[in-house]
Amino acid sequence: MNEKKDLLNDLKIDRSEDNEPESSFIKRLGFVLVSIIILFLVLTQLGFLSQDEIIEVDAYKAKSANQSNNSTSSVLDASGYVTARMQATVSSKITGKVLEVYIEEGMFVEKDQILAQLDDSTVQAELKFAETQLQEARRVFNRTLELRKDNLASQASLDAAESQLDGLKARLDISKQIVSDMKIRAPFSGVVINKAAQPGEMISPVSAGGGFTRTGIGTIVDMDSLEVEVDVNESYINRVQPGQPAITNLNAYPEWDINSEVIAIIPTADRNKATVKVRIGLLEKDQRVLPDMGAKVSFLKEQPNTKSVVLKGVIVPSTSVIKEGASSFVFLIKNGIIVKTKVQVESTSANYARIINGIKNGDSVVVNSNNGLQDGQEVVIK
Repeated sequence: MNEKKDLLNDLKIDRSEDNEPESSFIKRLGFVLVSIIILFLVLTQLGFLSQDEIIEVDAYKAKSANQSNNSTSSVLDASGYVTARMQATVSSKITGKVLEVYIEEGMFVEKDQILAQLDDSTVQAELKFAETQLQEARRVFNRTLELRKDNLASQASLDAAESQLDGLKARLDISKQIVSDMKIRAPFSGVVINKAAQPGEMISPVSAGGGFTRTGIGTIVDMDSLEVEVDVNESYINRVQPGQPAITNLNAYPEWDINSEVIAIIPTADRNKATVKVRIGLLEKDQRVLPDMGAKVSFLKEQPNTKSVVLKGVIVPSTSVIKEGASSFVFLIKNGIIVKTKVQVESTSANYARIINGIKNGDSVVVNSNNGLQDGQEVVIK
């Protein structure tokens, strides 16, 4: 019995010796991986494996002082937004169900162009009924008129038939107008900036249905009526006059100087903000100007009709200039590398500085130099 048991034990496979090398290999592999990760983290922290970070910066091309003379004569700066004097949310005269919508955002529409079609099946039936009644009333009037010629009908009967005929003509005109009103048309030429309704929805000129009824098909803006509205502190409103020249810079295009002028000063003040609203007209029309864009307006001095003075140097934003004691510097961008360049500033205004030495017309400089930039750093222009 014991011999058989011993024989069976001899046939068993002892795996303890095989597991020991495998376990030892896994431990060594784990130790190596952990060491590599720690070494990588240490090298990254020390900066051996990281490259210099490329920073995006706003750039400005230096302009000739004579070209930008208006910018240096600013007497006041104010911020505001582009607004449209002609903007309308187009709705219907009556409540109805939308069948088709023919507009999309960004589409240009002409005056009286059909924007949407409402369900007119009911009013079309009423129009046909009014036409039938009018035909019958016309026949009655004609028969009564013939009878009246033969003295077979009274004058009162003829007058009643004529009155009924006139009333049904007016009713037919009303039915035709209702059918026409089921086609929603553009009140003026402009661009669609919002599409508010879809086929199958109900639309009404007033809010109804617990907020589930639309009150407009879409919003149209006349892009030729765009202007800028700014809030001027009431303490400085005496510096602004109607017709005064100005320069407008959009936040989206800070290098683009748009010739403008003051249209009007709104004759009321905001007591909460202590400001007065001023309307600024844009003398240049461009498709880049969009409603609700942020803008900055520089009100200029009234220039006398005398021979202009030739100014030396170039104009850059005042935020580009770095002051270090008595010296001034700018970050010049050359082939994607910023170079700290010493310059000579002749004069400054609220927004710009005139530099007569160090850079030339057309050079690109960093707009905001106070953001931790270093000489020789690689940058990308936004």
